[in-house]
Amino acid sequence: MAAPKPSLSAADLAHIDGQLAATDRLLEQNYPGDDGSRQPVHTVYVPADRFTPSLAADWGTQATATTEAHGGFEKLGRLLGQDEGHAGAVAARVAAKLAAEPIEDLRLDFEDGFGDRGDDAEDAAAIAAAAAVAGAVAAGSAPPFIGIRFKCFEAATRARGLRTLDLFVSGLAAAGELPDGLVLTLPKVTTVAQVLAMDYAVSRLEEVHSLPAGRLRFEVQVETPQLILGPGGTSPVAQLPHAVPGRISGLHYGTYDYSASLQISAEYQSMEHPVADFAKEVMQLAVAGTGIRLSDGSTNIIPVGDNVENAWQLHGRLVRRSLERGYYQGWDLHPAQLASRFAATYAFYREGLPAAAARLRNYVERTEGGVMDEPATARALAAFVLRGVQCGAVGAEEVQALAGVGIPQLTGLAHPRLATTSNS
Repeated sequence: MAAPKPSLSAADLAHIDGQLAATDRLLEQNYPGDDGSRQPVHTVYVPADRFTPSLAADWGTQATATTEAHGGFEKLGRLLGQDEGHAGAVAARVAAKLAAEPIEDLRLDFEDGFGDRGDDAEDAAAIAAAAAVAGAVAAGSAPPFIGIRFKCFEAATRARGLRTLDLFVSGLAAAGELPDGLVLTLPKVTTVAQVLAMDYAVSRLEEVHSLPAGRLRFEVQVETPQLILGPGGTSPVAQLPHAVPGRISGLHYGTYDYSASLQISAEYQSMEHPVADFAKEVMQLAVAGTGIRLSDGSTNIIPVGDNVENAWQLHGRLVRRSLERGYYQGWDLHPAQLASRFAATYAFYREGLPAAAARLRNYVERTEGGVMDEPATARALAAFVLRGVQCGAVGAEEVQALAGVGIPQLTGLAHPRLATTSNS
C-alpha cells in the first residue's frame, strides 16, 4: 500500500495562517512571558519623608538586633518550623542578607503613609525624595528597586497624585540617568480608564524628558472589588495587560483596603481570608503569560514588644503560604519583619532545592527517574531554582553540584524563549 500523501495544499495552509494572524500577533505582543529578570521578594513601605540614604542599612541593623535579642537566627528558624538540617544554613544566609542587602525593594509612600499635609509640604517632600533617591543610588546605598507610591487617580486626589509623580520623575531626570530599578506605584485602581490615564501621564513624562518609549513602567495596586468584577460582569483586571501592553510591571494585592471594601470586619482582614484568595487567583489568571509580576499584601501584626515571636510565626507562615501559591513577593512594614521574611523565603527554596535539582538533572541528562517531567514542568523547576539563586537563598555552586547546570543554562531552561531570542 502506497504511503498517504498530504491532502492540505499550500493554499490551505496559507488560508489558516491568515485566519490565525491576529492570534499570532496577540500572543507575540501580549503574552511575551516572564523576562527572566530578578523579582524582589518583598516591597518595604515607608512614609516618603522618612527616607534617608542609610534607611536600608538601618532596617537591617534593627532586624538583626531584634533577632539576636530573641535567641538568634537559628531559633527564629525553629520558630518557623525549620528542622535542624535547614535552620543552620538558613540562619547564616539570613544574617548575611540583613548585613548586605536588607531591603530589596523600597517604596517611598506619598499615599496612606503620608496623608494630606497640604500642597506646599508634599511638593517639598517630592522634590526632596527625588534628590535623596538619586543620591542614594549614586552612593550605592539604595536598594536594587526603589520608587514611590503617589495618591490615586480618583477625582479628589488625582491632581495631587499627578503633581507628585511629575515632581519626583522630573527631579530624577534632572539628576541624570533614572535608576535601573525605578518603580512607580498607582494605588486604589478601580477602572481600566485610570490605567490608561497613567499610561498617558508616563508617556508624556518620557517625551518631556527625552526618555525611551516604555521606560516608565508602573505597578497597579489591586485594592478595590471593582477591579476584580466590573459593572458589566467582566473583570477589568484581566483587561489591563491588553489595554497598555508592556507598560504594567506588576499587580500588588492590597490586603486591608480590599477586605474593608467587602465589609470584612477588622479582626478577620487577612492575606489568607477567602476573599483575598479569590482576588489573588483572578489576578494570577489575568496576568498569566504576560510577564506582569504579582505581589501579595502585608500583615499588620508587627513583631514588637511581647508579641515578637508570635508575630514572626504568623508572618513566616503567611510568607510561606504565598510562595506555595505562586506569589513570590509581598509587603513588609517593619524592620523586624525582614527577619521572618528572609527566613521563611530562604527555607522555602532550600527545602525544595534537592528534589527540584534532581528532577532538573534527570530532565537535562534524559535520565529516567520516578517523575517524568514535561518541558513546561522543567521550566517551572528551573524558574524555582533560579529564584532561589537570585534572592540569595541558594548559591550557584550548590545548583551546579546538585543539578549539573550553571546559571546561564538554568536561565535558558527557565526562560527558553529568551535563550532562543538571544541566539537568533
